[in-house]
Amino acid sequence: MVIDVHNHFYPGAYLEEIAKGRSRAKMGRDASGNPVIFYEGDFNIVDRGHRDADFRLGEISGNGIDIQVLTMTTPGVHIEEEGRGVELARAVNEGFSEVVQKSGGRFQALASLPLQAPDRAARELEYAVKTLGLKGGTLFTNVNGKTLDLPEFEPIFEVAVRLSAPLFIHPTTPSPSQAFLDYRLVATVGFPTDTTLCIARLIFAGVLDRYPGLKIISSHLGGTLPYLAERLDRGYRAYPECRKIERAPSEYLKEIFYDCVLFHRETVEFAVRTIGATQFMAGSDYPHQIGSLAGAVRVVESLRIPEQEKEMIRSGNARRVFGL
Repeated sequence: MVIDVHNHFYPGAYLEEIAKGRSRAKMGRDASGNPVIFYEGDFNIVDRGHRDADFRLGEISGNGIDIQVLTMTTPGVHIEEEGRGVELARAVNEGFSEVVQKSGGRFQALASLPLQAPDRAARELEYAVKTLGLKGGTLFTNVNGKTLDLPEFEPIFEVAVRLSAPLFIHPTTPSPSQAFLDYRLVATVGFPTDTTLCIARLIFAGVLDRYPGLKIISSHLGGTLPYLAERLDRGYRAYPECRKIERAPSEYLKEIFYDCVLFHRETVEFAVRTIGATQFMAGSDYPHQIGSLAGAVRVVESLRIPEQEKEMIRSGNARRVFGL
Protein backbone atom coordinates (compact mmCIF):
# COMPACT_ATOMS: atom_id res chain seq x y z
CA MET A 1 0.00 0.00 0.00
CA VAL A 2 1.12 3.56 -0.76
CA ILE A 3 -0.38 6.55 1.08
CA ASP A 4 0.35 9.96 -0.45
CA VAL A 5 0.30 12.61 2.29
CA HIS A 6 1.28 15.66 0.22
CA ASN A 7 -1.04 16.52 -2.64
CA HIS A 8 -3.63 19.19 -3.32
CA PHE A 9 -7.29 19.61 -4.23
CA TYR A 10 -9.59 22.61 -4.60
CA PRO A 11 -13.18 21.80 -3.57
CA GLY A 12 -15.73 23.15 -6.03
CA ALA A 13 -17.26 25.50 -3.47
CA TYR A 14 -13.93 27.30 -3.06
CA LEU A 15 -13.46 27.77 -6.80
CA GLU A 16 -17.02 29.04 -7.14
CA GLU A 17 -16.45 31.60 -4.40
CA ILE A 18 -13.15 32.84 -5.85
CA ALA A 19 -14.79 33.18 -9.27
CA LYS A 20 -17.26 35.68 -7.76
CA GLY A 21 -14.41 38.18 -7.42
CA ARG A 22 -14.98 39.06 -3.75
CA SER A 23 -11.66 37.60 -2.57
CA ARG A 24 -8.04 38.65 -2.47
CA ALA A 25 -7.17 35.49 -4.38
CA LYS A 26 -8.05 36.11 -8.01
CA MET A 27 -9.11 33.73 -10.75
CA GLY A 28 -8.21 33.80 -14.43
CA ARG A 29 -8.00 31.18 -17.19
CA ASP A 30 -5.08 29.67 -19.06
CA ALA A 31 -4.96 28.94 -22.78
CA SER A 32 -6.57 25.53 -22.21
CA GLY A 33 -9.46 26.98 -20.23
CA ASN A 34 -8.23 25.80 -16.83
CA PRO A 35 -8.85 28.15 -13.91
CA VAL A 36 -5.72 29.89 -12.60
CA ILE A 37 -5.55 31.14 -9.01
CA PHE A 38 -3.32 34.20 -8.59
CA TYR A 39 -1.83 35.42 -5.32
CA GLU A 40 1.21 37.39 -4.19
CA GLY A 41 4.36 36.02 -5.78
CA ASP A 42 2.93 32.97 -7.53
CA PHE A 43 -0.04 31.31 -9.17
CA ASN A 44 -1.54 27.84 -9.50
CA ILE A 45 -2.99 26.32 -12.64
CA VAL A 46 -6.10 24.44 -11.46
CA ASP A 47 -6.00 21.52 -13.85
CA ARG A 48 -8.48 18.64 -13.87
CA GLY A 49 -6.69 16.74 -11.13
CA HIS A 50 -7.07 19.73 -8.80
CA ARG A 51 -10.86 19.78 -9.09
CA ASP A 52 -12.28 16.47 -10.42
CA ALA A 53 -12.22 13.77 -7.75
CA ASP A 54 -13.34 10.95 -10.08
CA PHE A 55 -10.62 11.77 -12.61
CA ARG A 56 -8.13 11.96 -9.79
CA LEU A 57 -9.01 8.46 -8.55
CA GLY A 58 -8.09 7.06 -11.95
CA GLU A 59 -4.82 8.95 -11.96
CA ILE A 60 -3.69 7.75 -8.55
CA SER A 61 -4.74 4.17 -9.24
CA GLY A 62 -2.77 4.17 -12.47
CA ASN A 63 0.33 5.24 -10.58
CA GLY A 64 0.18 2.76 -7.71
CA ILE A 65 -1.16 5.07 -5.00
CA ASP A 66 -3.91 3.67 -2.80
CA ILE A 67 -4.88 6.58 -0.53
CA GLN A 68 -4.33 10.33 -0.64
CA VAL A 69 -4.60 12.74 2.27
CA LEU A 70 -5.94 15.86 0.54
CA THR A 71 -5.01 19.43 1.42
CA MET A 72 -5.88 22.72 -0.17
CA THR A 73 -2.79 24.40 -1.49
CA THR A 74 -1.71 28.02 -1.66
CA PRO A 75 -2.84 30.71 -1.32
CA GLY A 76 -4.92 29.41 1.60
CA VAL A 77 -7.85 31.26 3.12
CA HIS A 78 -5.65 33.26 5.52
CA ILE A 79 -4.88 35.89 2.88
CA GLU A 80 -8.52 37.02 3.00
CA GLU A 81 -10.28 39.47 5.32
CA GLU A 82 -11.11 37.61 8.55
CA GLY A 83 -14.81 37.05 7.96
CA ARG A 84 -14.23 35.98 4.38
CA GLY A 85 -11.47 33.61 5.47
CA VAL A 86 -13.74 31.96 8.04
CA GLU A 87 -16.47 31.58 5.42
CA LEU A 88 -14.11 30.08 2.84
CA ALA A 89 -12.54 27.67 5.35
CA ARG A 90 -15.93 26.21 6.20
CA ALA A 91 -16.81 25.86 2.51
CA VAL A 92 -13.52 24.09 1.82
CA ASN A 93 -13.85 21.72 4.75
CA GLU A 94 -17.43 20.76 4.00
CA GLY A 95 -16.34 20.17 0.42
CA PHE A 96 -13.48 17.97 1.58
CA SER A 97 -15.83 15.99 3.81
CA GLU A 98 -18.10 15.29 0.87
CA VAL A 99 -15.22 14.15 -1.34
CA VAL A 100 -13.91 11.87 1.42
CA GLN A 101 -17.29 10.29 2.01
CA LYS A 102 -17.79 9.55 -1.68
CA SER A 103 -14.32 8.08 -2.19
CA GLY A 104 -14.79 4.71 -0.54
CA GLY A 105 -11.76 5.24 1.68
CA ARG A 106 -9.42 6.37 -1.10
CA PHE A 107 -9.31 9.97 0.11
CA GLN A 108 -8.84 11.53 3.54
CA ALA A 109 -8.38 15.27 4.09
CA LEU A 110 -6.88 17.96 6.32
CA ALA A 111 -8.84 21.08 7.18
CA SER A 112 -8.27 24.52 5.76
CA LEU A 113 -8.01 27.02 8.64
CA PRO A 114 -8.59 30.81 8.86
CA LEU A 115 -5.15 31.40 10.34
CA GLN A 116 -5.52 35.18 10.30
CA ALA A 117 -7.89 34.61 13.26
CA PRO A 118 -6.15 31.92 15.37
CA ASP A 119 -8.97 31.45 17.90
CA ARG A 120 -11.45 30.88 15.09
CA ALA A 121 -8.92 28.62 13.34
CA ALA A 122 -8.73 26.50 16.49
CA ARG A 123 -12.52 26.22 16.58
CA GLU A 124 -12.61 25.31 12.89
CA LEU A 125 -10.00 22.60 13.43
CA GLU A 126 -12.12 21.09 16.20
CA TYR A 127 -15.28 21.24 14.07
CA ALA A 128 -13.52 19.76 11.05
CA VAL A 129 -12.10 16.83 13.02
CA LYS A 130 -15.01 16.07 15.36
CA THR A 131 -17.98 16.87 13.12
CA LEU A 132 -16.72 16.52 9.54
CA GLY A 133 -14.33 13.63 10.17
CA LEU A 134 -11.24 15.29 8.69
CA LYS A 135 -7.89 14.01 9.95
CA GLY A 136 -6.19 17.25 11.03
CA GLY A 137 -5.36 20.69 9.70
CA THR A 138 -3.09 22.61 7.37
CA LEU A 139 -0.89 25.48 8.53
CA PHE A 140 1.25 27.72 6.34
CA THR A 141 4.84 28.65 7.10
CA ASN A 142 3.87 32.26 7.61
CA VAL A 143 0.50 33.92 8.00
CA ASN A 144 0.58 37.19 6.13
CA GLY A 145 4.18 37.64 7.33
CA LYS A 146 3.59 36.44 10.91
CA THR A 147 5.62 33.45 12.09
CA LEU A 148 3.88 30.45 13.64
CA ASP A 149 5.90 30.59 16.86
CA LEU A 150 4.05 33.74 17.96
CA PRO A 151 1.89 33.17 21.06
CA GLU A 152 -1.29 34.07 19.17
CA PHE A 153 -1.16 30.75 17.28
CA GLU A 154 -0.96 28.57 20.39
CA PRO A 155 -4.74 27.93 20.58
CA ILE A 156 -4.36 25.89 17.37
CA PHE A 157 -1.57 23.79 18.90
CA GLU A 158 -3.64 23.26 22.04
CA VAL A 159 -6.57 21.85 20.08
CA ALA A 160 -4.30 19.75 17.87
CA VAL A 161 -2.68 18.07 20.87
CA ARG A 162 -6.00 17.51 22.62
CA LEU A 163 -7.48 15.87 19.51
CA SER A 164 -4.22 14.14 18.51
CA ALA A 165 -4.75 15.83 15.15
CA PRO A 166 -1.69 16.20 12.90
CA LEU A 167 -0.84 19.62 11.48
CA PHE A 168 0.64 19.68 7.97
CA ILE A 169 2.87 22.72 7.48
CA HIS A 170 2.96 23.84 3.86
CA PRO A 171 5.08 26.74 2.65
CA THR A 172 3.79 29.91 1.12
CA THR A 173 5.46 33.02 -0.29
CA PRO A 174 8.23 34.16 2.08
CA SER A 175 7.96 37.59 3.62
CA PRO A 176 9.40 39.89 2.37
CA SER A 177 8.78 38.41 -1.04
CA GLN A 178 10.67 40.69 -3.42
CA ALA A 179 13.73 38.47 -3.94
CA PHE A 180 11.53 35.50 -4.91
CA LEU A 181 9.22 37.07 -7.48
CA ASP A 182 11.27 36.21 -10.59
CA TYR A 183 11.86 32.85 -12.28
CA ARG A 184 9.16 31.08 -10.18
CA LEU A 185 11.63 31.20 -7.28
CA VAL A 186 8.76 31.21 -4.79
CA ALA A 187 8.05 27.56 -5.57
CA THR A 188 11.61 26.32 -6.11
CA VAL A 189 13.62 28.29 -3.54
CA GLY A 190 11.16 30.27 -1.44
CA PHE A 191 9.09 27.30 -0.31
CA PRO A 192 11.95 25.21 1.13
CA THR A 193 13.52 28.35 2.60
CA ASP A 194 10.36 29.34 4.44
CA THR A 195 9.80 25.75 5.62
CA THR A 196 13.29 25.65 7.11
CA LEU A 197 12.79 28.98 8.85
CA CYS A 198 9.35 28.05 10.18
CA ILE A 199 10.37 24.73 11.75
CA ALA A 200 13.59 26.16 13.20
CA ARG A 201 11.61 28.96 14.86
CA LEU A 202 9.06 26.51 16.30
CA ILE A 203 11.91 24.50 17.80
CA PHE A 204 13.93 27.39 19.24
CA ALA A 205 10.80 29.14 20.55
CA GLY A 206 10.02 26.07 22.65
CA VAL A 207 6.68 25.25 21.01
CA LEU A 208 7.49 21.54 20.92
CA ASP A 209 8.46 21.66 24.60
CA ARG A 210 5.19 23.33 25.58
CA TYR A 211 3.08 20.97 23.46
CA PRO A 212 4.47 17.45 23.84
CA GLY A 213 2.78 15.05 21.48
CA LEU A 214 2.16 17.73 18.85
CA LYS A 215 2.22 15.99 15.46
CA ILE A 216 3.88 18.30 12.94
CA ILE A 217 4.36 17.27 9.30
CA SER A 218 6.92 19.34 7.42
CA SER A 219 6.54 19.40 3.65
CA HIS A 220 9.17 19.03 0.91
CA LEU A 221 11.52 16.81 2.94
CA GLY A 222 11.79 19.51 5.59
CA GLY A 223 13.33 22.11 3.30
CA THR A 224 17.02 22.19 4.19
CA LEU A 225 16.57 20.99 7.79
CA PRO A 226 18.24 17.56 7.36
CA TYR A 227 21.35 19.28 6.01
CA LEU A 228 21.40 21.97 8.69
CA ALA A 229 20.80 19.69 11.68
CA GLU A 230 24.45 19.70 12.77
CA ARG A 231 24.70 23.48 12.33
CA LEU A 232 21.56 24.04 14.39
CA ASP A 233 23.10 21.91 17.14
CA ARG A 234 26.30 23.97 16.98
CA GLY A 235 24.21 27.12 17.35
CA TYR A 236 22.50 25.56 20.36
CA ARG A 237 25.87 24.93 22.00
CA ALA A 238 27.44 28.25 21.00
CA TYR A 239 24.72 30.86 21.51
CA PRO A 240 22.88 31.57 24.77
CA GLU A 241 19.87 32.72 22.74
CA CYS A 242 19.50 29.17 21.41
CA ARG A 243 19.59 27.42 24.78
CA LYS A 244 16.06 28.20 25.92
CA ILE A 245 14.91 24.72 24.85
CA GLU A 246 15.27 21.40 26.66
CA ARG A 247 17.30 19.46 24.09
CA ALA A 248 19.49 19.91 21.03
CA PRO A 249 17.53 20.92 17.89
CA SER A 250 18.35 17.67 16.08
CA GLU A 251 16.41 15.77 18.74
CA TYR A 252 13.27 17.72 17.90
CA LEU A 253 13.85 17.11 14.19
CA LYS A 254 13.58 13.40 14.96
CA GLU A 255 10.06 13.94 16.35
CA ILE A 256 8.72 15.88 13.36
CA PHE A 257 7.32 14.03 10.34
CA TYR A 258 8.29 14.74 6.73
CA ASP A 259 7.01 13.94 3.26
CA CYS A 260 9.37 12.73 0.53
CA VAL A 261 8.53 15.42 -2.02
CA LEU A 262 12.03 15.66 -3.40
CA PHE A 263 12.30 12.89 -5.93
CA HIS A 264 16.04 12.28 -5.78
CA ARG A 265 17.27 9.06 -4.21
CA GLU A 266 20.49 10.32 -2.63
CA THR A 267 18.75 13.36 -1.15
CA VAL A 268 15.96 11.32 0.44
CA GLU A 269 18.43 8.68 1.68
CA PHE A 270 20.49 11.36 3.42
CA ALA A 271 17.41 12.76 5.15
CA VAL A 272 16.25 9.29 6.24
CA ARG A 273 19.71 8.41 7.60
CA THR A 274 19.93 11.72 9.45
CA ILE A 275 16.46 11.72 11.02
CA GLY A 276 15.17 8.13 10.89
CA ALA A 277 12.80 6.16 8.67
CA THR A 278 9.99 6.33 11.24
CA GLN A 279 9.46 10.01 10.39
CA PHE A 280 9.02 9.92 6.59
CA MET A 281 5.97 9.44 4.39
CA ALA A 282 5.35 9.28 0.66
CA GLY A 283 4.17 12.44 -1.11
CA SER A 284 3.61 13.53 -4.69
CA ASP A 285 2.69 17.26 -4.71
CA TYR A 286 0.12 16.18 -7.34
CA PRO A 287 -1.27 17.76 -9.43
CA HIS A 288 1.02 20.78 -9.40
CA GLN A 289 3.32 21.24 -12.37
CA ILE A 290 6.27 20.57 -10.06
CA GLY A 291 4.74 17.38 -8.57
CA SER A 292 4.81 13.75 -9.70
CA LEU A 293 2.65 10.75 -8.82
CA ALA A 294 5.14 8.42 -10.48
CA GLY A 295 8.06 10.12 -8.74
CA ALA A 296 6.41 9.70 -5.35
CA VAL A 297 6.37 5.92 -5.74
CA ARG A 298 9.63 5.60 -7.65
CA VAL A 299 11.80 7.45 -5.15
CA VAL A 300 10.67 5.25 -2.26
CA GLU A 301 11.25 2.07 -4.25
CA SER A 302 14.73 3.27 -5.23
CA LEU A 303 15.96 3.84 -1.67
CA ARG A 304 18.86 1.64 -0.56
CA ILE A 305 17.35 0.92 2.83
CA PRO A 306 15.80 -2.22 4.36
CA GLU A 307 12.41 -3.29 3.01
CA GLN A 308 10.87 -2.80 6.46
CA GLU A 309 11.85 0.88 6.35
CA LYS A 310 10.47 1.28 2.83
CA GLU A 311 7.16 -0.10 4.05
CA MET A 312 7.12 2.48 6.84
CA ILE A 313 7.56 5.25 4.28
CA ARG A 314 5.06 3.81 1.80
CA SER A 315 2.22 3.59 4.31
CA GLY A 316 3.11 2.44 7.83
CA ASN A 317 4.04 5.85 9.20
CA ALA A 318 1.01 7.53 7.59
CA ARG A 319 -1.34 4.92 9.07
CA ARG A 320 0.12 5.71 12.49
CA VAL A 321 0.06 9.51 12.11
CA PHE A 322 -3.44 9.74 10.66
CA GLY A 323 -5.01 6.78 12.44
CA LEU A 324 -5.81 4.96 9.20
